[in-house]
Amino acid sequence: MLYKFIICFIAGIGAGLGTGFAGMSAAAVISPMLIAFLGMEPYSAVGIALASDVLASAVSAYTYGRNKNLDIKNGIVMMITVLVFTMMGSWVSSLVPGSAMGSFSVCMTMLLGIKFIVKPVMTTKESMSETSPKKRFVQSVICGAVIGFICGFVGAGGGMMMLLLLTSVLGYELKTAVGTSVFVMTFTALTGAASHFLLGGAPDIPCLIFCALSTLLWARIAAKFANKASPVVLNRVTGVILTILGAAVMIVNFVK
Repeated sequence: MLYKFIICFIAGIGAGLGTGFAGMSAAAVISPMLIAFLGMEPYSAVGIALASDVLASAVSAYTYGRNKNLDIKNGIVMMITVLVFTMMGSWVSSLVPGSAMGSFSVCMTMLLGIKFIVKPVMTTKESMSETSPKKRFVQSVICGAVIGFICGFVGAGGGMMMLLLLTSVLGYELKTAVGTSVFVMTFTALTGAASHFLLGGAPDIPCLIFCALSTLLWARIAAKFANKASPVVLNRVTGVILTILGAAVMIVNFVK
């Protein structure tokens, strides 16, 4: 039990920091850890990771919202589109031969981390307001469709894709992008976790509790720090954390 607690706590640290700083899905960190070090069945591990992501993303979204770094209106549009196209992507994925899907999320995490270090996002809220509501709505639908389909087809990378498109395509400043991302991920993680538990049965309860509490704690710490940090510092910290997490998950996958 002590060994299980240590693994879950360490996994929660990585997942919580990734969620609070970058809107990253906890599944990208927790599931490989549980599979590699606890020998857990992959489907159950993903379910626990998604369940841990719900509270962590919710408390992060609340923190970003309190600091006025959350676009709820367009976030809801994107959330609905993501959920619809995730189901479509999952259906298409079931029709094609399987492949090494896990590497997509790992590579995306590392590349995005390097991107924030080398070319930080310095967009301001003032420049964000220059985009018309109609254009922002259309962009949210299109980006939600792309994110949802990729997430459903590949099975990972939703949080990273969302952050990339919010900053690069929709022109969000970094804090608002992360806040909106964790808002959307709260509901997508809840949907995913519920479906996993309904189809796969009850999870390992102690493991679920350990992972959820650790992820929640570190996501809260990361979100509070992120909302007080300057854009330059936030870009660098986010980039370093994503790069380290990407490398760590790659090593864990190698161990597995």
